[in-house]
Amino acid sequence: MSYDPRNEHLANRPGHSAIPWLWLGLGGVVAIIGLVVLMILLTNYLVRSPENTADMMEPSIIQLTAPPQPTLTIAHDPPTPTIAPTATTAPTPDLSVAPDKITVGYYARVTETGGVGVTVRNGPSTSNQPVVVASEGSIIMVTGGPTRGGEYDWWQVRLSDGAVGWVAGDFLTPSAAPR
Repeated sequence: MSYDPRNEHLANRPGHSAIPWLWLGLGGVVAIIGLVVLMILLTNYLVRSPENTADMMEPSIIQLTAPPQPTLTIAHDPPTPTIAPTATTAPTPDLSVAPDKITVGYYARVTETGGVGVTVRNGPSTSNQPVVVASEGSIIMVTGGPTRGGEYDWWQVRLSDGAVGWVAGDFLTPSAAPR
């Protein structure tokens, strides 16, 4: 730093150091101007009128009307009544005679199993779980079918002990009711 004789009178005064008074004054003036601008903006915000919300939404008019009342009309010529057809009952099948082919509602005999019997399953396929084995020669009631499953036609059956399942039709022959 070089010696400047002009600053000598400031440096020789006791307790005095060089303070930038000019910058301090300018900072105060800028702060006052900023506060005045802030007050003007805040006053304009608080004093302004609120937006008219009635212009934003149009009112809906709902007119309620009563439903029409039915009117009573009297027919001068009443229609002639029609007689409902009576249901004819189907003849009761004669279960004492074997049908020509396996038929729902009739009986069938387990045959051609080589004495092993046929597996009664819980569904119409060899992949379904076994329920019971119906022995060769046993007579079972056919309750549903046929349904194709794999390589067989399957019949839904009920055994004499009440067990229900599906049997491959290849191992059944029509039969009369057991005696």
